Parts: sequence; structure tokens; C-alpha cells
Amino acid sequence: MKKIYTLICVLAFTLVACEKEQKPTNELETKVSDLLSKMTLDEKIGQLNLRGTSSRVKGKLPDSLKQAVRDGKIGAFLNVTNTEYVDELQRIAVEESPNKIPLIFARDVIHGYKTIFPIPLGMAASWDTQVAKNSSRVAAVEASSFGIRWTFAPMLDIARDSRWGRIAESPGEDPFLASTLTKAYVEGFQGDSLNDPTSMIACAKHFIGYGAAIGGRDYNTAIISDAQLHNIYLPPFKSAVQAGSQTFMTSFNEMNGIPASGDRRMLTEVLREDFGFDGFVVSDWDSVKEMIPHGYAEDLKHAAELSLNAGLNMEMTSKAFEKHTKELLKEGRITEDQINSLVADILRVKLRMGLFEKPYRVDKSDNLYADAHLQMAKEAAIKSSVLLKNDNNVLPLTAGKKIAVIGPLADKPREQLGTWTFDGDGKYTKTPINAFQNNNVNYNFVEGLSYSRDKSTKDFSKAIAAAKQSDVIVFIGGEEAILSGEAHSRANINLPGAQEELIKELAKTGKPIVLVIMAGRPITVTNILDDVDAILMTWHPGTMGGPAIHDMIFGIAEPSGRLPVTWPKVAGQLPLFYNHKNTGRPVIPEEFVQMDSIPIGAWQSSLGNTSHYLDIGYLPQYPFGYGLSYTTFAYSNQTLSSNTISENNDITVKVTVKNTGAREGNEIVQLYVQDVVGRITRPVRELKGYQKVTIKPNEEKELTFTLSLEDLKYYDNNEEYGVEKGDFKVWIGQNAAAGLTTKFRYE
Repeated sequence: MKKIYTLICVLAFTLVACEKEQKPTNELETKVSDLLSKMTLDEKIGQLNLRGTSSRVKGKLPDSLKQAVRDGKIGAFLNVTNTEYVDELQRIAVEESPNKIPLIFARDVIHGYKTIFPIPLGMAASWDTQVAKNSSRVAAVEASSFGIRWTFAPMLDIARDSRWGRIAESPGEDPFLASTLTKAYVEGFQGDSLNDPTSMIACAKHFIGYGAAIGGRDYNTAIISDAQLHNIYLPPFKSAVQAGSQTFMTSFNEMNGIPASGDRRMLTEVLREDFGFDGFVVSDWDSVKEMIPHGYAEDLKHAAELSLNAGLNMEMTSKAFEKHTKELLKEGRITEDQINSLVADILRVKLRMGLFEKPYRVDKSDNLYADAHLQMAKEAAIKSSVLLKNDNNVLPLTAGKKIAVIGPLADKPREQLGTWTFDGDGKYTKTPINAFQNNNVNYNFVEGLSYSRDKSTKDFSKAIAAAKQSDVIVFIGGEEAILSGEAHSRANINLPGAQEELIKELAKTGKPIVLVIMAGRPITVTNILDDVDAILMTWHPGTMGGPAIHDMIFGIAEPSGRLPVTWPKVAGQLPLFYNHKNTGRPVIPEEFVQMDSIPIGAWQSSLGNTSHYLDIGYLPQYPFGYGLSYTTFAYSNQTLSSNTISENNDITVKVTVKNTGAREGNEIVQLYVQDVVGRITRPVRELKGYQKVTIKPNEEKELTFTLSLEDLKYYDNNEEYGVEKGDFKVWIGQNAAAGLTTKFRYE
């Protein structure tokens, strides 16, 4: 049976390779063909190898590694950041290897290299493509000075479970918002031209379904229907292909029983044939050999066979390709045409990057922490921050108030950078305390807790004493950077350590409390919600988080972010997302019975017969798209240009938004649609557009959105794409749980 399966894979892959060869040639393809014709089998296999070490390893460059480059047996390196080593390895490759094929040097440059921007989930909260593009452009300019021309970003995994550690790197839960940001990230990393020395090729990851890991546990199984796959998880990756991303990375997880690095359907049929991707695909760290513990590969040789037949171009760190490709060729389990096709994809990208003409790095290290970079990072932190609560308009604070600054993250330069910041330097980080000092704020700083997980109450008395002598308390807490990111999933996502306990003690002073959260995920605040007067979510805000927080607290700037994920009341609600389906018994608010309201000894009943939790209800703490401003807005006059839509008749939706407050403010106006009846059940709402607008006090602005039939189409479980005639609802409002509504029909 295994031999039959192998033969089918080989034949299918060979047909794809032949189709590529039959396409009309151009100058680029001629160069690729010429190179391939000169390469030995060992050199071809070498191009499939990505070698390197852990990001923490420092040491001398081994002679054996240099010789492997000299022999043409390595195609790319990761985590080589010593510029002397980068220069030496590239020199050997282009001067001493048989065909002078240059290397690509890679690194996880996720939300900044030296100048660190907010974590990607934070930047998604900005709903701002310029913020995303700025972050990746600055990262590319700084990292390329060290020879890094390939980054393993952007991460495009849709994430619906805040327990998952890597939600910090995610664009959130919505495919429309994620797809919009994807284009900006790719364009920022890759720049205007791939052969510009400051261009860094993007890598769309993790393909596919990593964010759907069961229970939010990293590396776990994902079970995704075809409809979910095409409607929710694939759109950001399709956007990456359309934006020109040169590489993709497979995920660690299996999806529906097949580990991603051996999934031919996804890597060849969907990515290459359906999406038209013509770059190369790299495995994640050791994910080829990890198909063995998955129970999908018998041994390393079988793992190589599965991955090569699936269409994986390059293997990261493990050595299945290096050790077993020749043997697989001899046994007929793969063909040399397949190898040629996989190598051609890599050569094509190297040629596009201009590495053959200009292989060496261009040192622009004077751009590290440039003033313009720092200013963009500060702006990103402000636009990413979400004001979740602001009772009695406690924010912004007026100048001159005496402030007690308390909390474990108020002055932690390294922690506020967040996850995946190997190269960020805490010496350049501006913390809130730095910013308060530099702006002569009247404050008294007492940590109370020395780090976010600290459970000691020994310094509570000092914090309470400082609070009693103040007008207002600014508590800056959350998670240390290490508590989110890869392999850092949490079952309980409350504030860790004794932070909640300290906040409750501070609340007894009667002083207003402003809670500033730095974290890699939404933090459940149900236990302390009534104890604080304002909540400002800044995620992990990066290098310039301190000045950004200062400016927002004092009203110099306004936090203008909106949630890119639904914020739960408790972890037990997860996974939680706005674009869910209705059940046959959707919640009827008037009939909900909370657990504590059930009479003792009550007769057994279904208590409303709807889908909810007895103890926490049916609503999130804050819905997707939610965020407050320092002013207020009113929506009115939502109108449609027509009550019907067709192939030739788009609909325009107009709405008037008025600033009803006393200061200028920023609003993100969001448009949602529901397909009322479909050939498969449809979500209760789906984001289909948004606009960012700045409105002066008492000013009105009319905004116009356009909906086409294409916006309404979706995939069913048979991968059929289209939309059936029927009724649709449309909302325009401030978040996924609000808005004016109108109806139209597809006739």
C-alpha cells in the first residue's frame, strides 16, 4: 500500500514539474535552467538544506561548516548574526563553491530587529496598514545591515483561543483584518524591489492551521473543515501570495491527520496550483523529523520521502533530506525532476533577490534606533493601545496630579519588548518610569511586586502607603515577555502572581486606579473589573512603550486601537470569537438564568434552552472591534443605495458619524454582514470593511462603503465558491456587537 501511495505522489509531482518546464521561458527561467544544468546532485540537495543553531548559541565558526559551504552543500543559514561570520560564509559560497551560488541568511525578525514595535497582536489592534508596513520596513532596514535578508514573518495564523502562547504573534481572529494587514507586512519587509540591499524576503507562516490547536496548547492537533479552512484560515495566506511573499513556512501541527510538512494537498495543490505561489517553502524547526512522533512517518527516511513528495523545498535544521534523498532517488520513491523543481524554486528567489550580482551585505548600522524609527515605534504603540474601561473619564489625567506608580512592569525594559525579540536591547528601551522622569511628572514609584509572577506580599504595605499619599494610582502590570510566545500557552489567563491581590488592597484606599496592562494576549480581568476605574491595554508595546503610555495617560495622544480578538471573561469561554455560527437555540437574553439565581432544590429543567454557561453567561468581556476613545461618537442615517445586489449592481452603504464629545477623536468605523440563510450555515456576522476617521468635536462625517457580490461569496464543504440568492443584514458600528442595521437581498 505504501509503495502505491508513493508512486501516486511521485507521478503527481512529476506532472506538476513537467507543467512548469513547458511554460514559456524568460530571462529568469533561463538563468535557473542554466544553473541547474551545471549542478551535481550533491549541490542540488545542498540547496534544500537550511542550517544554523539556536538563537542563543555563540561560538567559533566550525571548519566543517565552512567546508560544507565550499562544497555547495548548504543553501541557507539561520541565526548567524556575527557579521564576520556572515561575510566569511558568503565569501566562501560565491568565490569557492562549484557554481558560486550565494547563501541566504535568515532570522526570526518578527516585530522589529533593534527598534522593537508592539507585538503583532498589538499591531493588529491598530487596524492600520501603515503601522504594519512601517514596522516591517524598519525591521528590514536594520536587520539587513547584519546580512539578514530573510525573515520568518509575518505569522498569519488566525487565533481564536487566547490561551495559545503564539496568539501574541497572530493578526487576530478575523480573516478580513488579517488579510488586509498581510499585504502591508509583506510589502514592508520586501520593499519596493527584492534586489534592494535593504529588502528582506518575507515568509508567510505557519501553513496551515497552527492557530486552531486544540485547547490553545502549542503544537497540538488542528481539526478544520474545508469550509473553515477556505473561509477562515487560508485568506491571509492567499493575500501573502498576492502581495508577493517569496517564501512560506509549514507549521508544526497536523491538520485533520496530516502533519503540515508532509501535506501534499496543501503545499502543492492549494498553495502552488490554486494560489499560484512560485517561491519556496521551508519547514519549521525540525518539523520534518517530528512527523515520526506524530505517527505519520516510520523513520527519518520516510519523513524525507513524505516531505519531498509533498513539495517542501527546504528543511530547517533536521537532516532528513541531506541523509536520505540519494537513497530515495535510487529506489524510485522520488525523481530527479522533482528535485530539480524544488531547487529551481530556491534559485529563482535567490536570483530575484539579486544575490548573484550583489551577494554581500550593505552596512547601514547607523540606522539602528534612528530617530525616525523610534518615532514610528512610538506611534505604533499609541495606535495599538486599546482603552477598555474609563469610568468617570478618569483618563486622561490632568497635569499636576500626584501619581502613585505601582506594579511589576512599570520599569522593566526587557519585558515590555515582548516575545520574539532576540536582538532587542533593553538599554534602548524607554519605560513608563523613564518617560515620567523625562516629563517631570509628579509621581512616586513603588513596585509592590518585583516581577509579574511574584506572589510575595512583603512590599504591599509600601505600595499602599504610596497610594494613600497620591491622587490617583497607575498600576502597570500584566505578563513578563516569557509568558507568551512559542510553547508558552496558559490555562489560566488572569494577571499572574499576586497582582490581583495587590490591586484589591489598593482599591481599599478609595483612590482611582488606572490599570495599564502589558501582555502577549488578552488578560481576564473579571475578578478586578470593579476595583479599577480605567483599563488601558498596551500589549507588549516595544522600545517606545514608555513615552507612548505617558502621552496617552495625560491626553497628549489618544489610544486609538480596537480589539483584533474577542476578550473573554474567563478562560473557560475559550475558544471565543465573534464570527461564530448560531445554534438551533441561540441565546435569548431575557430568558438567561445565572447560576446563583437558581433556587435551591429547583426542579430539573433546561433553564432557557439556549447555548450559554450557567456561571458566566453568553457574552464576552469585550467584543471583537471594541475600544473606547477620549470622546464619544454617535451613528445615524445608515442608508443603502439599493435594496438588491447582483453581479452588475454593487451596493453602497452610507452612515453618518458625529463626534458628540469635547475633543477631537479617532474612530474605526466597522461594517459587518450576515448571510441569513446559506447552503451551509453562516456566521452571525462577518467583517467586510472598515475605515479609520478623525473627527473634531461636534463635527459630522458621512462615510461610504461599497459591497459587491464577490464580498458575499464563500466556500462550502465541497470547496464550491459562490453565494446563493436570499437576504442579507448589514451593520455599521463601533464593534462586532453594535451598530445600525439595514437589509438587502441578492435576487
